[in-house]
Amino acid sequence: MIVKEEFLSKLRTYFSLNLYEVKIWTALLSRGVATAGELSDIANVPRSRSYDVLESLEKKGFLLMKLGKPIKYVAVQPAEVVERVKKHMRGEAERKIKRLEDIRNTEIIGELKNLHSQGLELVEPTDLSGSLKGRHNLYNHLDLMIKGAQKSVTIATTSQGLLRKIEGLKPAMEKAKKRGVKIRIAAPITREAKDALADVASIADIRHSDMKARYCIVDGKELMFMVLNDKDVHPTYDVGIWVNTPFFASALENMFDNHWKSMRPASDILKS
Repeated sequence: MIVKEEFLSKLRTYFSLNLYEVKIWTALLSRGVATAGELSDIANVPRSRSYDVLESLEKKGFLLMKLGKPIKYVAVQPAEVVERVKKHMRGEAERKIKRLEDIRNTEIIGELKNLHSQGLELVEPTDLSGSLKGRHNLYNHLDLMIKGAQKSVTIATTSQGLLRKIEGLKPAMEKAKKRGVKIRIAAPITREAKDALADVASIADIRHSDMKARYCIVDGKELMFMVLNDKDVHPTYDVGIWVNTPFFASALENMFDNHWKSMRPASDILKS
């Protein structure tokens, strides 16, 4: 049996299989029913490993073991395998999430916090900075910053960036608002943002701004700014710089405050 390496690689990715598993599985699919020895020969997998591989595939729902001697294996319909794998992955993901949630109630998280606190005491303020690449990573960090906000969140962004932030950061902003955090967002307001703005009207104060900037300031001390125009860069290559610098962050927020006074509320823009 000859199966292209590219095809095997795709199957490994989609179904989370190792190389021996995907070889044995495709060999069984090509035969329908076969013994471990036959599959080992067809797939070019060491016979000593084939039994372990077949047992693993059986547990994952890729095949059935026939009763009798010699023991034979039957391939499950590929469409059914997809459903079984989805169910398995969903269950596995839920178990992993539950384990992580359970950590909150153990001494592990306390020990981790202590380690982090001790580490921060040894860090110079200038070392509390970093760069992030990829819009997914940028928004993950923005979400973390907002979750840690105690007093204020100040955001300057683009028209499309506004829509992305409302969609991706709304849950974090809602929780911050309940903690008493003041949230302000400045961005060019467009008609397409009307529905999104109504969705967060009670959470954030949003005003129209023509300034070309992309940054977020939290509590006047933590700053993250994007170095590229989001119109000119693919999301994968977007870049942001995060820095914990009260001196610069407060200075930038003071400039924002001066512009904020002259900005028109988003609701007024959409009415006109």
